[in-house]
Amino acid sequence: MTDLAARLHGWGYEGRTVDDLIEFAHATASTVVVDVRLTPISRRPGFSKRRLAAALDEAGLGYLHLRALGNPRDNRPGFAEPATPAGAAAHRRFASEVLTTEGARAAVDRLVELAGVTDLVVVCFEADQTTCHRRLVIEAVASHQLVAA
Repeated sequence: MTDLAARLHGWGYEGRTVDDLIEFAHATASTVVVDVRLTPISRRPGFSKRRLAAALDEAGLGYLHLRALGNPRDNRPGFAEPATPAGAAAHRRFASEVLTTEGARAAVDRLVELAGVTDLVVVCFEADQTTCHRRLVIEAVASHQLVAA
């Protein structure tokens, strides 16, 4: 049985470059970068979907955007304050309104399948994973809790 948690590597591009991401992916022996942003656009050079996918392809890495695992815009502020009531509410909302959808379940199933054969980098914006929804995505995949739901 594969330890899914050991195959999932969270990474945020805040203050970083695409080259940093590629270096991280290679250092973790990851072959696929999974983008869990709701909308894969960015003002940071190279992090919009098409440019990011092209740069990763050139580096020999796969790119997968899973919109169904994105955090709604109006739920993001709570994640910036994880140890507060607002943070707890944002986490609960993401778990109950996003991770329970059919699309999210299918996306988690896909990540479970991929993580069974290769390491993955799970990408979003925030450098600090404690302030980003990708931590909950990684936990859902690692525990494989949604497949039985």
